[in-house]
Amino acid sequence: MNPRIASLLPSATEIVAALGAADHLVARSHECDFPEGIENLPVLTEARLDASGSSAEIHANMEAALAEALSVYRVDAGRLRSLAPDVIVTQAQCEVCAVSEDDVIAALAAWGGDDGSGADLVSLTAGDLAGVYDDIAGVARALGREAAGAALIADMKNRFDAISCAAVEGGWKPRLMLIEWMEPLMAGGNWMPELIDIAGGEGLFGEAGAHSPWVDWADIAAADPEAILIAPCGFDLDRVLGEMPALTALPGWDGLKAVALGRVAAADGNAFFNRPGPRLVESAEIIAEFLHPDVFDFGHEGTHWRRV
Repeated sequence: MNPRIASLLPSATEIVAALGAADHLVARSHECDFPEGIENLPVLTEARLDASGSSAEIHANMEAALAEALSVYRVDAGRLRSLAPDVIVTQAQCEVCAVSEDDVIAALAAWGGDDGSGADLVSLTAGDLAGVYDDIAGVARALGREAAGAALIADMKNRFDAISCAAVEGGWKPRLMLIEWMEPLMAGGNWMPELIDIAGGEGLFGEAGAHSPWVDWADIAAADPEAILIAPCGFDLDRVLGEMPALTALPGWDGLKAVALGRVAAADGNAFFNRPGPRLVESAEIIAEFLHPDVFDFGHEGTHWRRV
């Protein structure tokens, strides 16, 4: 079984590739950029909003679009139809993070009447690590690669277990504030609290399996975290570093324990933390390197994350 696959989500593309089916991809989203070579595929989506501004500007634009019940993304229905995929992978977890299931259904309906395509629509819904494993298994079933799916899940679990066991050698569990958005402030939720725990830390504010919460600066200052990791959704490392003044200008920033102890870091949130797929293992490795440098050295520092 070698179905033609259209992936409209970066994490889905990475799952498809990890299952050994990258050669069967016929299209991608505008955000899919891994593994290497994916960028050569036809692009089926685009953002309706300008994402080049600051965190505060992007947030304001998103809020305005949602208030008007506007979709944040556009799917090229005509091109999707011309490529005739057998399997289309999208998501129903977050309407502002990527093309949603509703966007794809609307595009399919534009083909003529019902879904108009005969394609198998697979929608990812993970809110925690168990959900990520379920999504991988679901994609594997749709592609006829159940054994590869089971092997990928087992490998991820084994690697997580190895990190968790080694993290005990760190001797303590720093209270970590993982920042998923900078203006306004958002703490990492969903699978991120689990990654923090695996890496030998104690996450603040976020709850496993729950959407990432907005957090007041006063509450963060009162919690006085022992470590801070900034990994905003959709931002690569350079962009995070460029927006650091939004945090360092906050009243009392320099007095935080994490700042005084030099335990503040920026990470590539776009490539790792915010993609619920195979590279969540690398995300846990990044946290582990940051929190317990005497125990872990996976080679991510300087490339995927940096102390600030």
